[in-house]
Amino acid sequence: MTDRFLYLSRADIEGLGIAMLDIILALEKMFREKGEGRVEMPPKPGIHPRPNSFIHAMPAYIPALDAAGMKWVGGYPENLKKNLPYISGLIILNDPETGLPRAVMDCTWITAQRTGAATAVAAKYLARPDSEAVGILGCGVQGRSNLEALRVLFPVKRVLAYDVDPEAQARYVEEMEAKFGLEIIPAHEPRQAVAGCDIVVTAGPILKTPHATIKAGWLEKGAFASLVDFDSYWDRAALWEVDKFCTDDIPQLEYYQSLGYFLGIPPVYAELGELVTGRKPGRERADERTLTCNLGLALDDVATAPLVYELALKRGAGTWLPV
Repeated sequence: MTDRFLYLSRADIEGLGIAMLDIILALEKMFREKGEGRVEMPPKPGIHPRPNSFIHAMPAYIPALDAAGMKWVGGYPENLKKNLPYISGLIILNDPETGLPRAVMDCTWITAQRTGAATAVAAKYLARPDSEAVGILGCGVQGRSNLEALRVLFPVKRVLAYDVDPEAQARYVEEMEAKFGLEIIPAHEPRQAVAGCDIVVTAGPILKTPHATIKAGWLEKGAFASLVDFDSYWDRAALWEVDKFCTDDIPQLEYYQSLGYFLGIPPVYAELGELVTGRKPGRERADERTLTCNLGLALDDVATAPLVYELALKRGAGTWLPV
């Protein structure tokens, strides 16, 4: 169809009921393609109109998924005080054959789910398969989606949840217990959500200057950590204790370093694509401390958007608009 495109609102997308497992599998396939050098993704350009805020353009092409598109996304931590979402934006999905737009869709749900799925893909290769205890620092959208994704691949039984906002923490405990039937324990201080946990997810706001709450000695030997909030939660000494520091894209990490982020971090051991393809081994010993700092790739969104689009076509969801 060359004269129209499908518009999908956040409500349209959430109503489709796409399974987290399907997103995880799509991302794992994408990372395999990335590891084999069969994708196109320039480092994302962006603007920063307010302190610690960003608006980024994120284009990508995945031939194996016949998927091309771009996300235009903003992240404003101060929005939470205005009862507005921290992350907002749109994804444009294009026809790789003609370049014409197939769909324009809200990115909020997709961003949350694909970020959790990327943590799960990394954990598959870096965490112990018997991981049962999960620490969540940051009880917002990502604290929820990361737990949802980890439950798909790991026998999670116990969750230690911490947030600087006691009300956000209380809502998280109530909602996640009801949704997943897990033991969700409110942590009264950050260390309680790190020490003794097999998997730790830090999901606070992304800050250019880390508050460095997590100190050396907190992360257990044998644990895996996912830094959804970049390195905002982590003291340099704690990062240097890690045996394997990974990321989803080294060029993008280096770009952020040129902007003043990620100063003094350890050398990167591997990209996720290298782990998925087997070019580098993931976890090799039970006592290794492993970590991924996923930056959030356009490839994640362009791998997920076709799942949304195809299911929307089958269900008759969304609104057709003229080009």
